[in-house]
This record gives sequence, structure tokens and C-alpha cells, in this order.
Amino acid sequence: MPAPDSHAHSSLSIYFRLLRYVRPYLGLFATSILGYVLFASAQPLLAAVLKYFVDGLIDPERAVFAGLPLFAGLQLMHAVPLMIVLIAVWQGIGSYLGNYFLARVSMGVVHDLRVALFDSLLTLPERYFDTHNSGHLISRITFNVTMVTGAATDAIKVVIREGLTVIFLFAYLLWANWKLTLVMVAIVPVIGVLVVSASRKFRKQAKKIQVAMGDVTHVASETIHGHRVVRSFGGESYERGRFFAASLNNMQKQLRMIRTGAIYTPLLQWLVYSAMGVLFFLVLWLRGEASPGDLVAYITAAGLLPKPIRQLSEVSATIQKGVAAADSIFQQLDEAPETDAGSMERERIGGRIEVRDLSFSYPGSGKRVLDGVSFTVEPGRMVALVGRSGSGKTTLANLIPRFYHHAEGQILLDGVDVEDYALRNLRRHVAVVSQQVTLFNDTVANNIAYGELAEASRAEIERAADAAFASDFIAQLPQGFDTLVGENGVLLSGGQRQRLAIARALLKNAPILILDEATSALDTESERHIQAALERVMQGRTTLVIAHRLSTIERADLILVMDAGRIVEQGTHAELLARGGHYARLHALQFDAAAAEPA
Repeated sequence: MPAPDSHAHSSLSIYFRLLRYVRPYLGLFATSILGYVLFASAQPLLAAVLKYFVDGLIDPERAVFAGLPLFAGLQLMHAVPLMIVLIAVWQGIGSYLGNYFLARVSMGVVHDLRVALFDSLLTLPERYFDTHNSGHLISRITFNVTMVTGAATDAIKVVIREGLTVIFLFAYLLWANWKLTLVMVAIVPVIGVLVVSASRKFRKQAKKIQVAMGDVTHVASETIHGHRVVRSFGGESYERGRFFAASLNNMQKQLRMIRTGAIYTPLLQWLVYSAMGVLFFLVLWLRGEASPGDLVAYITAAGLLPKPIRQLSEVSATIQKGVAAADSIFQQLDEAPETDAGSMERERIGGRIEVRDLSFSYPGSGKRVLDGVSFTVEPGRMVALVGRSGSGKTTLANLIPRFYHHAEGQILLDGVDVEDYALRNLRRHVAVVSQQVTLFNDTVANNIAYGELAEASRAEIERAADAAFASDFIAQLPQGFDTLVGENGVLLSGGQRQRLAIARALLKNAPILILDEATSALDTESERHIQAALERVMQGRTTLVIAHRLSTIERADLILVMDAGRIVEQGTHAELLARGGHYARLHALQFDAAAAEPA
């Protein structure tokens, strides 16, 4: 049957790939293996000591090591307690070396995986975030990595420690009485079939648990971020029901895996103990010339086998959870990063934008969002994009810094296609202020001087804030520029957040400035200030403005009117009004709406 084989191969390949992350810690890993070898070797030694103990019940003064000069006079009554203490020390040293150094290895592996996962998020293309919700991405870094921790810590520890224990005990049994030991081998194929069958179920159930946990994180994340909308529209009952359903689904899937383990482990244990029962019968029947001490030692060693075998059987669920989690992690790590085939780098560009016959469709969609768009913007000029929602304005703005890649047409900056620029260098020349402002839970100053701007001086930060007309409200904050703004700027108003975003763009001092509804959250007075500031900073800087409020773009050097992905009109404000076309109708609608508002 090819399917199970391919499944087993997939599980093994994923686990071996996970173990490749152990390479930087091979020295520590080897030390832990040595520790577990010491620990496992102590198990048959304990069984062997019982032989001397039973023999000592008959003759406690008998010499143990008569042939060894140093220990010739050591009697059983003294040797047995001494050997037990030495074995305990031996086992303790092995346990410490194994547990501590393997924990260091596994924690290092999990840390490396978590960092690699987060680093990949910083380089993934925009389309990946369009098709994967944030809850599942966060769950992958938190919950899935925790599952890998189990596979990389507890599972490896049990597999190595208990596996070596089984090997040492089995070797001792073969040495003591190989004929009786062959009885134990008879049940190995049955155990193997049981392990493979249970592993498949564990893997399948573990994948379902991860998806269910991602749903729990997603619902919680949406509710936390949208708590004001939830409360404003009375969505508490709906969200409570949604979270309850997601949590219940996760619990049910967890219980299914627990039920599988609860059935599987006792069944395996029953098989092992059945073999032990047969073994005890054979020991009593075929004891031959063996002494009571030999038989007790043999039975004790055989009796020590079920515990490590049971632990090895139970670890299958942990391993399969880790494999399923690692599979999900590797899927993200295997995603191709943003394409960056460009090599052109310039210290500064003039800012001339030329778009030639540009067409674009989002990946997986056959519908053209842009269709044959062409226009030219000279350096230092202001161009406005207007039109109904869905006409392609924001998409066009997103193609300039290469958030998406276009396949048809060209976008030229200073005569060079944006695809030919090195991605990091290209984005250094473009500053973007969008309608959805993103602020971090940091100080006002650090939010303005973010990323590559972090080296800016306080004077430069203050000048940018002043140019964005943000200085007045910043001065009123408890610690001024050192005030924490809360998660995504929750402690600020919409207009204040927008002005900090504009200040950040002004501090960047890029030759191309893209304003995507950047003044939408401002009141009329603030907007007037911002417009005055923008007119000042636009000098010598090419500015692309997307605006619904036509009053904000009346002074634009060129207005492009878009509809269904095409430019249907272009010209200045006065020219387009005189033409009486699309722009004039949009202007009339907004003018009538503004006039109808109560004073």
C-alpha cells in the first residue's frame, strides 16, 4: 500500500529535518547521549545485584570477587549495599548529563526555529499575508513551536533514555538465557504493527488540533483588536458563541487524541505483560541448573522491560504532534521570500515616475485590477488619483514600492524599471502614509524614528513632528516625546496617529511620497494645517496622493481619474471641472453632500 509508506517516509523526513537543527549543538548532544548510556547501563546492573543479594541470603559471608586481589576479602553482606550505592551514583551522573544537556540542545533548537519562523514573516511576499490570517500565523509561532518543544525535548529524551534501557536490558537477558529471551522477541512484530497504526492516527489528529488551535487564536485576536466595534454593535453574544465553538472544537479534537492514547497504551501493556506471563511459566518449567539468584536476576531484568516499552509507546503521540507542528512550520519556512532580482542601487533619485501600459491582476484572480494605465510625473510634482472605491488607485500605489509584482507594462523611476532596483534600495526612496496607520507599543519618538530612521537625532524627530503639526499635542502628553502610545497607538486619537505617521514619512525624507488617504482621519482644522505642511515638504519631492475628499487635491499638478482599472480622465482641477466629465460629477456629488450637512 503506497499511501502508508509515503506517509511514514514523510513523517521520518520531517523529523530528520527537525533533527538537522541539532547540528550546532552536536557537542552538547553527544554529552547527553553519554549520560543516557550511563543511566541505561545501570538498569541491568541493578538486576545483576539482586543475584548476589539472593545468593547472600544463603551464604552472606561468601567472597564475591575471589579472583581479584583488591576485592578478594569483600563479602556479599558488604558488597551488595556498596554496589547498590555505586550504581545509584552512576545512574545519577548519567541522568544529570542526559537531562540537562539534552534540555540545552532542545531549547536551542526551539529558539532557532522560532527565530527562523519570525524572520521568514519579515521576508514573505504580500500575497502570503493576503491568504493567511494573523491568528494562524501567531498560533504557528506559539502553539506549534510548543508542540515541537515536546518532540525535541521529552520525546527525544524518552526515545534515547528508554530505548537504550531496553537495549541494555535485552542484551543482559540474552547473555543470561538466550532461549528464554527469544520468547520476548515473538511479540515484537505485533508491537510494531500497533505502533505504526497508532502513529498514523496521532499524526492525523495532531494536524486537526493545530488547525483548531489556530481558529481559537484567530477568534481571540480579532475580538481583542476589534473590541470597540464588538461593544458598539452589541457583538458580545456573537463573539462569545464564536469563541465557544472554536474552543469546543479544539477540546473535542484533543480528547480524540487522548482517547486514542488511552486505548493504545493499555493494549500494548497487555501484550507485554502477556509475554511476561509466558516467560514466568517457562522460567519455572525450564529452570534447569540455574541458581535462585540467577533466576531472580533474570526475572527482575525482564520485569524492568515493560516500563521503558510503555514509555516508548506513549511518546509516539508527542512525536506525532511535534512532526505535525514541524510540518506546518517548514511549510512557512519553505515559502519563497519576496522576489528581489534587481541589482540597481542609487544613493538618491530625482523622483521622476513614468508608468507605461501597466496592467495587473492579483495572484489567483483573472480579473484585471489595472488595465493599460500610462502616465508621467515629473520630479517635485504632485499627482492625485481619484475615483470610486475599487477603481485601482491603492493597487497602483502599492506597485511602486513593489509590494506586488506586475507582469505587464513598466513602472520607471528616473528611467529605470522598479524591478531592476534592489528591493531595499527601492523602498528607501519611497515614503508611504496609508489610511490604516500602524504604530507600535513604544514611545512617540521611537514611532517617528522607526526602523532605519532609529539613528535620527531628537532635533530631527522634533522638526519632523513640527512639520506634521504634531508638536502641539505631543507637548500635552505626560512625557512628551517619551510617552508610550499603547498597542497600535490606542492612547491617541485617529488624527494624532495619522500625524505621527506623516511625521515618520517626513523624517524619512524620501524623494517620492505616497499619501493613501493620509488625511482621512483628520478634522477640518488639522487637515488645513497638514495641507499647509504638505505643501511645504512637497517641494522638490514627487508626491502621489490618493484622496476621496477632492478638496484636498485641488492644487495638484495633475489629477488622474480612475474607473475600473483605467485612467478615464486626466488634467488639472480647473481643466477637469470645465470638461464636465467623471471628475466634475464626483466634485458635484461631494459639494452637494457638504452643503447638505447641518451647520
